[in-house]
Amino acid sequence: MVRVHAPAKINLFLHVTGKWPDGFHDLQSLVAFADVGDVLLLERRPDFALTIEGPFGEGLESDANNLVLKAARALAPQLTGAARFRLVKNLPVASGIGGGSADAAAALRGLLALESRDFAGEADLVVLAATLGSDIPVCLASRAAWMEGRGERVTELPVLPPAHMVLVNPGVSVSTAEVFRRLVRRDETRLSPPPAFASLDALVDYLKETRNDLEAPALAIAPVIGRVLQALTREGAAFTRMSGSGATCFGLFESAESANAAANAIAGAEPSWWARAAAFAPPEFAYPR
Repeated sequence: MVRVHAPAKINLFLHVTGKWPDGFHDLQSLVAFADVGDVLLLERRPDFALTIEGPFGEGLESDANNLVLKAARALAPQLTGAARFRLVKNLPVASGIGGGSADAAAALRGLLALESRDFAGEADLVVLAATLGSDIPVCLASRAAWMEGRGERVTELPVLPPAHMVLVNPGVSVSTAEVFRRLVRRDETRLSPPPAFASLDALVDYLKETRNDLEAPALAIAPVIGRVLQALTREGAAFTRMSGSGATCFGLFESAESANAAANAIAGAEPSWWARAAAFAPPEFAYPR
């Protein structure tokens, strides 16, 4: 059996720099990954199959439309066999932290591990991943990265400075398509990938000069996102922002103690919200075991 982590994807910033004729948007994003997420277990079987459990498993379909099985079928011509997947769904669904995309990327990593192949050496895997979803290429390695285009252009970055965070989702699902439909701002100014950050303070200073262009339209759909950001600020976060198309927000903290205290305080004040303390995932966190 192979065990693979599917860590939460955090868009530290997300700029929409244009729109393609086919309706897709051109993006730039600095992406980090947390040491919390879903877990995927794989074992050899004659046919592909999927079962789902965990706190957010209820209501998710394990049929052929699930991204895990779509990824498996896409990779199948390169495999010598199939697998049964058991997905432990720990992340909220449709929450802007790449849950489904992270699961699909974990399926690809896990299947190659069953074949005793190193996913890091599979150049064509990024091309295949891009056909499945915009966030799946960056989730393949699940390391700090610079993401561009529709998500298919990924450049791995130096390891981010140690930082702790609190992830909060207010229990609402936000439609990515609806967020983009309401998007007004598209700034064609493009940034270059940043150098290594010497400290958390340096990262925060950099992020203060950036934005998430999807935050405003997401707030219009789900005003509770504003309350989440206020709660994180109130609990002492050095920096707060919404991730992806929402509704999950993050706050950066200097220590595990302060992050844990903030997560507990927010969960106590808002029992219906999902609040978790986390840290930036180490480089090998997503490697199959």
